Amino acid sequence: MKLAVDQAAANWFKEEVGLRKGAGIRFKTKIYSSSPLNKGFGLAIEPSEPSDQPIAEYTADNGIYFFIEENDLWFFDGHDLEVTLDEQGQEPYYHYLKDGVAIN
Repeated sequence: MKLAVDQAAANWFKEEVGLRKGAGIRFKTKIYSSSPLNKGFGLAIEPSEPSDQPIAEYTADNGIYFFIEENDLWFFDGHDLEVTLDEQGQEPYYHYLKDGVAIN
């Protein structure tokens, strides 16, 4: 599994999410939501330190560490996650990719 966050999205996280020293951004599963991958489950973010060995990680140029932990692997079901900034809405947009092709 691959994780990538573009610079504009990384800057958004730096400005909008309060991170304590040593914390990164964890992408995790949340219930009562929706996604192209799983009906009833979506993606949430949590400022935290990794508790296990991450299955995917990315460090942006601005120093923010992004990660996904092993207990959320089932949600991605073999897909990669790419995070960009939706310029119009000024918020992160999550792209799920399978073999390089976006799933929407």
